[in-house]
Amino acid sequence: MKKLFLLFTALAAISIINAQSLDAILKQYSTAMNSDKLSSIKTIKITGKMSAMGMEMPMVMQMKNPDKIKVTYSFNGMEMVSVFDGIKGYTMNPMMGSAEPIELKGEQLNQVKNNNMFTNQLQEYNKKKQLTLEGVEDVNGKPANKLKITLEGGNPIYMFVDKASGLIVKSTTKVDQMGTLVDVETYMTDYTDNHGVIMPKKTIAKMNGMEAGVISFDLIEVDVPMDDSIFKIK
Repeated sequence: MKKLFLLFTALAAISIINAQSLDAILKQYSTAMNSDKLSSIKTIKITGKMSAMGMEMPMVMQMKNPDKIKVTYSFNGMEMVSVFDGIKGYTMNPMMGSAEPIELKGEQLNQVKNNNMFTNQLQEYNKKKQLTLEGVEDVNGKPANKLKITLEGGNPIYMFVDKASGLIVKSTTKVDQMGTLVDVETYMTDYTDNHGVIMPKKTIAKMNGMEAGVISFDLIEVDVPMDDSIFKIK
């Protein structure tokens, strides 16, 4: 009985230590990302490009506090748009043969909403008991805390937070492509501070270990005028 009591005590102590470690990591991340000061910023506009399969597509990302998001890719005179107006999300992709907006739901909607710089996503997952600390792994030769995000009805996402800087330097997950699970790794590099907005200027995506695309940010603007109509495509 005494040994059993000691075992329970040890397990409880481990849980407390892990919780404190996770809290410390989230605090470091929030400070590194300047999360507390982002609430005073009204809008963020990012201009860049995505390179994939030998193609280069100009990209514009627009965000309006607290939760409006629009991402536009241009190719051969056509625009592929994903938008969240604060209530619903839509996508419009003429390259798929239709110029009519389609409502986004589930994981696709979450992918658009996760671009929101005004929300501390890791803190939100932690509040919902969806975030756990899974140890430490090396990313590009540097130690990073490995955090697991458990989503309902979806594959877990792992975020790697650099122990020195507190910034996310990598994420991994599995994505279903026509019935086959594909390993997707994303690397974030070249973080920059633009009027209090901390963002990686380069993001590299790999699928099953092969480079699939690169997103580069050329210009990050803060508090540029944005009418709510920008975020309405239906």
